[in-house]
Amino acid sequence: MVFSSLLFLFLYLPLFLICYTVLPKQLRNFILFIGSLIFYAWGEPIYVSIMLFSTLLDYTCGRIIDRFRNHPYLPKVGLCLSLLGNLGLLCYFKYADFFIYNVNSILGTSWQLLKLALPIGISFYTFQTMSYTIDLYRGKINVQKNIINFGAYVTMFPQLIAGPIVTYNHVEQELNHRQLNFERVGIGSIRFIEGLGKKVLLANNIGLLWDQINQTPINELSVVSAWLGMIAFGLQLYFDFSGYSDMAIGLGHILGFTFPENFNYPYISKSVTDFWRRWHITLGSWFREYVYIPLGGNRTSKARFYSNLFVVWFLTGFWHGAGWNFIICGLMFDALMIVERSFLLKKLENCHRIIAHAYLLIVILISWVFFSHDYLGEAFSYLKAMFGDAPTFINKVTCYQISNFYVLFILGSLFATPLMQHLKSKLPDWILYCFYLGILILSTAYLVDATYNPFLYFRF
Repeated sequence: MVFSSLLFLFLYLPLFLICYTVLPKQLRNFILFIGSLIFYAWGEPIYVSIMLFSTLLDYTCGRIIDRFRNHPYLPKVGLCLSLLGNLGLLCYFKYADFFIYNVNSILGTSWQLLKLALPIGISFYTFQTMSYTIDLYRGKINVQKNIINFGAYVTMFPQLIAGPIVTYNHVEQELNHRQLNFERVGIGSIRFIEGLGKKVLLANNIGLLWDQINQTPINELSVVSAWLGMIAFGLQLYFDFSGYSDMAIGLGHILGFTFPENFNYPYISKSVTDFWRRWHITLGSWFREYVYIPLGGNRTSKARFYSNLFVVWFLTGFWHGAGWNFIICGLMFDALMIVERSFLLKKLENCHRIIAHAYLLIVILISWVFFSHDYLGEAFSYLKAMFGDAPTFINKVTCYQISNFYVLFILGSLFATPLMQHLKSKLPDWILYCFYLGILILSTAYLVDATYNPFLYFRF
C-alpha cells in the first residue's frame, strides 16, 4: 500500500518526539526502533518483516565476523551470508520480473511474472546494512552487540525510505552517545521546514505541469512543451528528493544525529563529473567506497579504469530501477564521464561558464527523459519531440502552460542555486522566523487539502 507518509509523519512526529525526549536516555534507541517500525508499518504492514529479517541477518553476521575474527574463513562466511542475503532480497523483490521478462523475450519461454510489490526503501536500507558488515569485516568499525541499538540504526525512520544513505560508521558514536539540546533542535527544525517547503510548495506544484505534459499524446506536443516538461520533471525530482533529504537531516539533528549531506546545488554544475559530485552524494560515496575502490579505482591500467567506471555506472543505473531505461541512463553517464575525463573537462574549464553550464543542463535534461519514462519506445519518442519531430515548435497550449507556471519556474530556478542561502545570511532573524513560519503554515495547508503526497524516490 502506498501512503501519504508526509502527512502521517506530520501527525505522528509530535507524539514520537514527546516520548523520545521525556523518557530516560537509556530508552531512546528502543523508542527510536519501535517508533520507526510503526512509521514503516503504516505504509508497509506486510514488508516490515523483510526489514526485520535484514536487521537480524546483519546483526548475526556481524557477531560471527567479530567472534571469529582470527578464524581462517568464518569471518568471510559471515560477510558472504550478509551480502547474499541482502542482495538476494533486493534482487528478488526489485529485479525478478525484469530478468523473467527478458529471459522470456530472448528464449521464447513463458514463465509467469511474480508481480511483487517493491518494499518501500529496500534499495536504501539494504545498502546501509551491508555497509555495517563490510566495514566490520575490514576492521573499520566496532561490532554492535546490542540488537536494539543496531535495529534503531537500520530502521531509523527519518532517512529510512528515501535516504540519504547513512553508513554505520557515520553514526556509530552517536548511536551509543548523543546529546539533545535546544540549538540542535532549532537547526533541525529550520532544516525540516526548508525540506517540507521544497517538497510541498515547489516539487508538488511544478510536478503538475509535468503531469499535464506527460499525459498529452506525443503527437500533440510542441517542441517547447517537450522541453518544458523535462525542465519541470527535473525541478520536481530535485526538490522532491532534496526536500526529503533536508527533512531527514533536520529530523536527525532533532534526534541527536548528524546525517551526511545528499545534495549540493547540482544544477549549478558545469560538467557531468561535477554534477554527480553534487547529486545524491551518499549513493555516489557508497559505490565509490564499496565497489569502485575495491575494483581498483583509477590506480590501474586505462582499460581497467574504464571497465571499473562501466561497472559502477551500470550498477548506479540499475540501482534506480529494474528497466533498460535506467540502465541506458547509467551507461549514458558512464560514456559522458569517460569523454570528460579524456579531454572535455579541460575544454569546459577554458570555455565561458555559460556555455559549460548550458552543456550540462542539456545533457541532464536528455538523461531525465530515460529516467521519467518506463519504456524505451516512449523515451525515444519524447526525445524526438524535443529535437524537432513534433507538429509545431510552439502552440497555444504551450503559451498557456508558460503563463500558468512561469512564477514557479522562476522560484524553482532561484531555490536550485545558493542565491537564497546567501540572501538568508543578510536578513534579520525576525524576518527569517516569519519566512519559515509562513512556509510551515502554507505547507500544512497544502498537506491538509491534499490526500496524496508521494515521493518520487519511493519507487526506487
